Amino acid sequence: MIDVLTSGLLAGYGIAIPIGAIGVLIVTLAAQVSLRHGAAAGLGVATADGLYAAAAVVGGAAIARLLSPATGVLQAAAAVVLVAIAVRGIVVAARAHRAPAAATRSAPAGSITRTYAAFVGLTLLNPMTIVYFAALVVGYQGHTADSADGRVLVGTVFVVAAFVASASWQLLLATGGAILGRTLASQRGRLITALVGNGIIALLAIRLAWQAVS
Repeated sequence: MIDVLTSGLLAGYGIAIPIGAIGVLIVTLAAQVSLRHGAAAGLGVATADGLYAAAAVVGGAAIARLLSPATGVLQAAAAVVLVAIAVRGIVVAARAHRAPAAATRSAPAGSITRTYAAFVGLTLLNPMTIVYFAALVVGYQGHTADSADGRVLVGTVFVVAAFVASASWQLLLATGGAILGRTLASQRGRLITALVGNGIIALLAIRLAWQAVS
Protein backbone atom coordinates (compact mmCIF):
# COMPACT_ATOMS: atom_id res chain seq x y z
CA MET A 1 0.00 0.00 0.00
CA ILE A 2 2.92 2.33 0.71
CA ASP A 3 4.13 1.72 -2.84
CA VAL A 4 0.71 2.68 -4.23
CA LEU A 5 0.65 5.81 -2.05
CA THR A 6 4.13 6.78 -3.24
CA SER A 7 3.16 6.11 -6.85
CA GLY A 8 0.08 8.31 -6.51
CA LEU A 9 2.07 11.17 -4.98
CA LEU A 10 4.75 10.95 -7.66
CA ALA A 11 2.07 10.79 -10.36
CA GLY A 12 0.35 13.90 -9.01
CA TYR A 13 3.57 15.87 -8.75
CA GLY A 14 4.81 14.64 -12.12
CA ILE A 15 1.78 16.01 -13.97
CA ALA A 16 1.43 19.16 -11.82
CA ILE A 17 4.94 20.59 -11.50
CA PRO A 18 5.70 21.58 -15.12
CA ILE A 19 4.25 25.09 -15.47
CA GLY A 20 2.32 25.48 -18.69
CA ALA A 21 -0.30 28.00 -19.75
CA ILE A 22 -2.66 27.08 -16.90
CA GLY A 23 0.12 27.36 -14.34
CA VAL A 24 0.92 30.83 -15.66
CA LEU A 25 -2.74 31.80 -15.25
CA ILE A 26 -2.71 30.58 -11.63
CA VAL A 27 0.37 32.66 -10.86
CA THR A 28 -1.09 35.68 -12.63
CA LEU A 29 -4.43 35.41 -10.83
CA ALA A 30 -2.72 35.20 -7.44
CA ALA A 31 -0.40 38.09 -8.30
CA GLN A 32 -2.91 40.44 -9.92
CA VAL A 33 -6.24 39.56 -8.27
CA SER A 34 -5.87 37.74 -4.95
CA LEU A 35 -4.43 34.65 -3.31
CA ARG A 36 -7.99 33.32 -2.86
CA HIS A 37 -8.60 33.37 -6.61
CA GLY A 38 -5.23 31.75 -7.27
CA ALA A 39 -5.98 29.04 -4.71
CA ALA A 40 -9.43 28.42 -6.22
CA ALA A 41 -7.85 28.06 -9.65
CA GLY A 42 -5.24 25.65 -8.27
CA LEU A 43 -7.86 23.50 -6.56
CA GLY A 44 -9.80 23.43 -9.83
CA VAL A 45 -6.74 22.05 -11.61
CA ALA A 46 -6.18 19.48 -8.84
CA THR A 47 -9.82 18.41 -9.02
CA ALA A 48 -9.51 17.76 -12.75
CA ASP A 49 -6.29 15.80 -12.17
CA GLY A 50 -8.12 13.73 -9.54
CA LEU A 51 -11.01 13.06 -11.93
CA TYR A 52 -8.61 11.96 -14.65
CA ALA A 53 -6.77 9.73 -12.17
CA ALA A 54 -10.08 8.13 -11.16
CA ALA A 55 -11.05 7.58 -14.80
CA ALA A 56 -7.67 6.03 -15.50
CA VAL A 57 -7.95 3.74 -12.46
CA VAL A 58 -11.37 2.45 -13.54
CA GLY A 59 -10.54 2.11 -17.23
CA GLY A 60 -6.97 0.96 -16.70
CA ALA A 61 -8.00 -1.71 -14.21
CA ALA A 62 -10.67 -3.10 -16.54
CA ILE A 63 -8.26 -3.27 -19.47
CA ALA A 64 -5.45 -4.71 -17.39
CA ARG A 65 -7.62 -7.52 -16.04
CA LEU A 66 -8.24 -8.63 -19.61
CA LEU A 67 -4.53 -8.44 -20.39
CA SER A 68 -3.22 -9.73 -17.05
CA PRO A 69 -1.07 -12.48 -18.66
CA ALA A 70 0.94 -9.71 -20.32
CA THR A 71 1.61 -7.63 -17.19
CA GLY A 72 5.33 -7.35 -17.91
CA VAL A 73 4.70 -6.19 -21.46
CA LEU A 74 2.14 -3.64 -20.21
CA GLN A 75 4.62 -2.25 -17.71
CA ALA A 76 7.30 -1.96 -20.38
CA ALA A 77 4.86 -0.26 -22.77
CA ALA A 78 3.74 2.14 -20.03
CA ALA A 79 7.37 2.98 -19.30
CA VAL A 80 7.89 3.82 -22.98
CA VAL A 81 4.81 6.07 -22.98
CA LEU A 82 5.99 7.91 -19.86
CA VAL A 83 9.46 8.41 -21.33
CA ALA A 84 7.86 9.85 -24.47
CA ILE A 85 5.75 12.23 -22.37
CA ALA A 86 8.80 13.32 -20.36
CA VAL A 87 10.94 13.89 -23.46
CA ARG A 88 8.13 15.79 -25.16
CA GLY A 89 7.67 18.01 -22.09
CA ILE A 90 11.39 18.83 -21.92
CA VAL A 91 11.63 19.54 -25.65
CA VAL A 92 8.57 21.82 -25.59
CA ALA A 93 9.94 23.66 -22.55
CA ALA A 94 13.36 24.09 -24.17
CA ARG A 95 11.80 25.49 -27.35
CA ALA A 96 9.63 27.87 -25.35
CA HIS A 97 12.70 29.00 -23.39
CA ARG A 98 14.53 29.88 -26.62
CA ALA A 99 11.49 31.59 -28.16
CA PRO A 100 10.60 35.20 -27.37
CA ALA A 101 8.40 35.50 -24.30
CA ALA A 102 4.73 35.92 -25.16
CA ALA A 103 2.62 38.43 -23.32
CA THR A 104 0.65 36.82 -20.52
CA ARG A 105 -2.97 37.83 -20.15
CA SER A 106 -4.68 37.50 -16.86
CA ALA A 107 -7.99 35.69 -16.58
CA PRO A 108 -10.99 37.72 -15.48
CA ALA A 109 -11.51 37.62 -11.74
CA GLY A 110 -15.22 36.79 -11.36
CA SER A 111 -16.34 34.89 -8.28
CA ILE A 112 -14.29 32.28 -6.43
CA THR A 113 -16.72 29.55 -7.54
CA ARG A 114 -16.56 30.67 -11.16
CA THR A 115 -12.77 30.70 -11.08
CA TYR A 116 -12.71 27.17 -9.65
CA ALA A 117 -15.16 25.85 -12.26
CA ALA A 118 -13.30 27.55 -15.10
CA PHE A 119 -10.01 25.88 -14.19
CA VAL A 120 -11.64 22.48 -13.77
CA GLY A 121 -12.91 22.85 -17.33
CA LEU A 122 -9.63 24.15 -18.73
CA THR A 123 -7.68 21.25 -17.27
CA LEU A 124 -10.19 18.61 -18.39
CA LEU A 125 -9.63 19.78 -21.98
CA ASN A 126 -6.05 18.48 -21.87
CA PRO A 127 -6.07 14.91 -23.28
CA MET A 128 -2.40 14.38 -22.35
CA THR A 129 -3.42 14.09 -18.69
CA ILE A 130 -5.64 11.03 -19.22
CA VAL A 131 -2.93 9.39 -21.37
CA TYR A 132 -0.42 10.03 -18.59
CA PHE A 133 -2.55 8.58 -15.79
CA ALA A 134 -3.72 5.65 -17.93
CA ALA A 135 -0.10 4.70 -18.66
CA LEU A 136 0.71 4.80 -14.95
CA VAL A 137 -2.32 2.78 -13.85
CA VAL A 138 -1.94 0.10 -16.52
CA GLY A 139 1.75 -0.18 -15.71
CA TYR A 140 1.14 -0.63 -12.00
CA GLN A 141 -1.49 -3.37 -12.30
CA GLY A 142 0.99 -5.84 -10.86
CA HIS A 143 0.50 -4.12 -7.48
CA THR A 144 -3.30 -4.32 -7.34
CA ALA A 145 -5.07 -6.53 -4.82
CA ASP A 146 -6.77 -9.80 -5.70
CA SER A 147 -10.17 -9.01 -4.17
CA ALA A 148 -12.66 -6.43 -5.44
CA ASP A 149 -12.54 -4.54 -2.13
CA GLY A 150 -8.76 -4.54 -2.27
CA ARG A 151 -8.76 -3.12 -5.79
CA VAL A 152 -11.16 -0.37 -4.73
CA LEU A 153 -8.91 0.50 -1.79
CA VAL A 154 -5.76 0.54 -3.93
CA GLY A 155 -7.46 2.69 -6.57
CA THR A 156 -8.80 5.09 -3.96
CA VAL A 157 -5.38 5.50 -2.35
CA PHE A 158 -3.82 6.20 -5.76
CA VAL A 159 -6.46 8.79 -6.73
CA VAL A 160 -6.43 10.58 -3.36
CA ALA A 161 -2.63 10.67 -3.32
CA ALA A 162 -2.52 12.09 -6.86
CA PHE A 163 -5.11 14.75 -5.94
CA VAL A 164 -3.27 15.73 -2.73
CA ALA A 165 0.04 16.00 -4.58
CA SER A 166 -1.46 18.11 -7.37
CA ALA A 167 -3.38 20.31 -4.92
CA SER A 168 -0.35 20.90 -2.73
CA TRP A 169 1.72 22.02 -5.72
CA GLN A 170 -1.01 24.21 -7.20
CA LEU A 171 -1.55 25.93 -3.84
CA LEU A 172 2.19 26.43 -3.51
CA LEU A 173 2.16 27.91 -7.00
CA ALA A 174 -0.67 30.28 -6.08
CA THR A 175 1.13 31.32 -2.89
CA GLY A 176 4.33 31.84 -4.82
CA GLY A 177 2.43 33.93 -7.35
CA ALA A 178 1.04 36.13 -4.60
CA ILE A 179 4.50 36.58 -3.08
CA LEU A 180 6.82 36.52 -6.08
CA GLY A 181 4.51 37.88 -8.76
CA ARG A 182 5.45 36.54 -12.19
CA THR A 183 8.88 35.18 -11.31
CA LEU A 184 7.62 31.58 -11.32
CA ALA A 185 5.94 32.17 -14.67
CA SER A 186 9.08 33.58 -16.29
CA GLN A 187 10.83 31.69 -19.08
CA ARG A 188 13.53 30.46 -16.69
CA GLY A 189 11.00 29.48 -14.03
CA ARG A 190 8.96 27.49 -16.53
CA LEU A 191 12.08 25.75 -17.85
CA ILE A 192 13.21 24.74 -14.34
CA THR A 193 9.80 23.41 -13.31
CA ALA A 194 9.47 21.56 -16.63
CA LEU A 195 12.80 19.83 -16.06
CA VAL A 196 11.86 18.88 -12.49
CA GLY A 197 8.35 17.67 -13.33
CA ASN A 198 9.37 15.69 -16.38
CA GLY A 199 12.31 14.30 -14.44
CA ILE A 200 9.78 12.83 -11.99
CA ILE A 201 7.86 11.31 -14.91
CA ALA A 202 11.10 9.78 -16.19
CA LEU A 203 11.73 8.37 -12.70
CA LEU A 204 8.31 6.70 -12.77
CA ALA A 205 9.17 5.23 -16.17
CA ILE A 206 12.42 3.80 -14.82
CA ARG A 207 10.55 2.17 -11.91
CA LEU A 208 8.07 0.58 -14.31
CA ALA A 209 10.84 -0.66 -16.60
CA TRP A 210 12.62 -2.22 -13.61
CA GLN A 211 9.41 -3.96 -12.51
CA ALA A 212 8.86 -5.24 -16.04
CA VAL A 213 12.23 -7.01 -16.19
CA SER A 214 12.38 -8.15 -12.55
